[in-house]
Amino acid sequence: MFSCRFKRLTRDRVTRVILSSMKFNYSILFAVGLCLTTVMQAADRPAIVKKGQYNLVVQKGGPTLGYSPKSGVRLLSQDGLWFKDLNRNGRLDNYEDWRLPLDVRVNDLVSQLSDEEIAGLMLYSAHQQIPSPEVGYGASTYNGKTFTKAKVSAATLSDVQKKFLKDDNLRAVLVTKVKDAATAAEWSNNLQAYVEGLKHGIPVNNSTDPRHETAANAEYNYGAAGDISHWPTALGLAATFDPSLVREFGHIGAQEYRALGITTALSPQVDVATEPRWTRFTGTFGEDPQLVTDMSRAYVDGFQTSLGDAAIKDGWGFESVSCMSKHWPGGGTVEAGRDSHYNYGKYGVYPGGQFFGTAMQSFLNGAFKLDGPTKETGAVMTFYNVSWGQDPSGKNVGESFSKYIVTDLLRNEFKFDGVACTDWMVTADNKAIDSFDGKCWGVETLSEAQRHYEILKAGVDQFGGNNDKGPVLKAFRMGYEEYGKDAWHRRIMASARRLLMPIFRTGLFENPYLDVAKSRATVGNKDFMAKGYAAQVRSIVMLKNHGHVLPLKDNRLKVYVPKRHFPSTVDFFGNVTKDYWDVPFDLEMVGKYYEVVDSPDEADFAIVGIDGPMSGPGYSADDVKAGGNGYVPISLQYNDYTATQARPVSIAGGDPKESFTNRSYKGKTVKTANKDDMILVNETRQKMGSKPVIVLLNATRPVIVSEFEKSADAILVSFGTSSQPFFDLISGRQEPSALLPCQFPKNMETVELQREDVARDMIPYTDIDGHTYDFAYGMDWNGVINDERVQKYK
Repeated sequence: MFSCRFKRLTRDRVTRVILSSMKFNYSILFAVGLCLTTVMQAADRPAIVKKGQYNLVVQKGGPTLGYSPKSGVRLLSQDGLWFKDLNRNGRLDNYEDWRLPLDVRVNDLVSQLSDEEIAGLMLYSAHQQIPSPEVGYGASTYNGKTFTKAKVSAATLSDVQKKFLKDDNLRAVLVTKVKDAATAAEWSNNLQAYVEGLKHGIPVNNSTDPRHETAANAEYNYGAAGDISHWPTALGLAATFDPSLVREFGHIGAQEYRALGITTALSPQVDVATEPRWTRFTGTFGEDPQLVTDMSRAYVDGFQTSLGDAAIKDGWGFESVSCMSKHWPGGGTVEAGRDSHYNYGKYGVYPGGQFFGTAMQSFLNGAFKLDGPTKETGAVMTFYNVSWGQDPSGKNVGESFSKYIVTDLLRNEFKFDGVACTDWMVTADNKAIDSFDGKCWGVETLSEAQRHYEILKAGVDQFGGNNDKGPVLKAFRMGYEEYGKDAWHRRIMASARRLLMPIFRTGLFENPYLDVAKSRATVGNKDFMAKGYAAQVRSIVMLKNHGHVLPLKDNRLKVYVPKRHFPSTVDFFGNVTKDYWDVPFDLEMVGKYYEVVDSPDEADFAIVGIDGPMSGPGYSADDVKAGGNGYVPISLQYNDYTATQARPVSIAGGDPKESFTNRSYKGKTVKTANKDDMILVNETRQKMGSKPVIVLLNATRPVIVSEFEKSADAILVSFGTSSQPFFDLISGRQEPSALLPCQFPKNMETVELQREDVARDMIPYTDIDGHTYDFAYGMDWNGVINDERVQKYK
């Protein structure tokens, strides 16, 4: 009978045992089966838990490993511990050894990578929906067929995704809409299994823009379609003036993100919103540099810090989500509030000389100086802005192309060695002043490959929205030609090290797989939803409470809710909505608080729901057709506005597609799309007579309220919440406690005269009760709040 001599082998001599992906000769396997079992026991064989899409390796004295049986990855044993043979070479490489310091692991892997693989690491995908749409932006196919015709699971990888993962070696994916949490988890598992079987088995670093807001509008809320806990926008969180709440949100958000397979947050937006007309104001923590600094620090600490057994090293671990703080060096200074996603808004200006002051403080003292053990944000995103007149060399180029902004300041002066990634689509061509395509500001005449090269020379590591390694490899060749092989290879290896670090830090090399049932139970669970809702309540500011009309606690009171006009709008991606009339709230929900009636005569009081003024982006194709330069005002008031106080000559200007450099709009008039909101409040006042009129205002930036304030007995303002928190407040079930995270200006004259880079330099509005709507102003049932938050920040 076959003798089991292997029984005497010691564990130290059994250095490697292959557990998976091997084809045994069945006669030999039969003969040595018992012996193999004995050897494995001698080597402290781990428990193998089969989870369907993947297997878990549970071991004593080491992390739980996850691998796909289909990927070809084998297990290695050394010193009684277990590791993944990701490159399938039969030996334990340093990058596969979880016992080693991260820098040793990273350096080992980088030394094995080809230029093609490094180029792939530098790519950051365009927006990916799960499943992929069949037409329009982000459309893809499945085995050459549309999703409907392919009849595949929503968690299946699309043809586009397989291509950029395999052919282009891309390892950073931006996830937007997902069907639900379970689908997201299954898709993530399929994704990780796919790349695990490629070359060095480098996992994918999935990311998302902010997706916890209750109202989805524009790029930074685009991912909010999946089930997840609902919180205020960043501006709403700022209105709580409570960094500890933001830190708690970060910890909850990180748990939900990890359950979706997301390990990088393209947030927070730490820009100090010193320009009140800016369309991205709502994504910031407001206009005060100290408040933005404190909130940003808390946000990053909450998302990045792993606790207890989940921690791996220096606060990073299996519960960490690396933050990509944006936008370096501060994006809130766009001239006249125009959006630099578009050519017409590409210039950031500094009339107050605050380039190194207000604009950068939230990075230097916030995102780069954390209270927690991770110490600094994992990454930064450079912005589209051309920081006009700030580069000592005289160059005026987008920040991703600026060596001064990235290497001289970010790297050398401020010693940041994390990932620097461009904002999306900065290397593509721009076809028109008002088109949503490439954002190659200042380098419009260069080729796509040359733009990639300029970005690499500037010191940036990664290209947002680029799926194709081709232009990156062309840029590499330019670098080798100009700098020589050794010098340029050191340059791109430095980026590769930075890009791999967050994948190692978050434990993906050990286990990138998700338990779908656990993901389903984690994302949007009752506890997280309750905490998010409580934060929404805390984010609503009571501006006015004339005669202490609120709270209205009697649920027998009758309320009139007039219909409002929802005007046609154009969203961030250029999609046009139709206008319509409807009540602004769910009347079934309102009925839980009061009796809803159809006319003012029947009502005891009225509730009017309105939005902040919407006057457009500051550019008009119609103005161009009429012989103008295209530039028009952005208004924060409801009535038509003529810019008599605007600059006669813009600070910045110029583009190859324009024959002029003056982007002034002085003397031009703009209409507000939702002027009917102001009219509705004033008409409701007339209809209600002396009975109370309560205005519930949803704002995304500062609002001029002078045109309707006198018609309202009470005004409450939210910065992105659901409707119900308003009613918990006005009914007295909760008490308002929020404060304004920005000034509400007196008029448009003070808006025009303020400086884009200076905080809190407008004249705020004072209402009929003598209350001034300044930064840190708010009311509770007792009157104007003057607590420790006000004392600290005002």
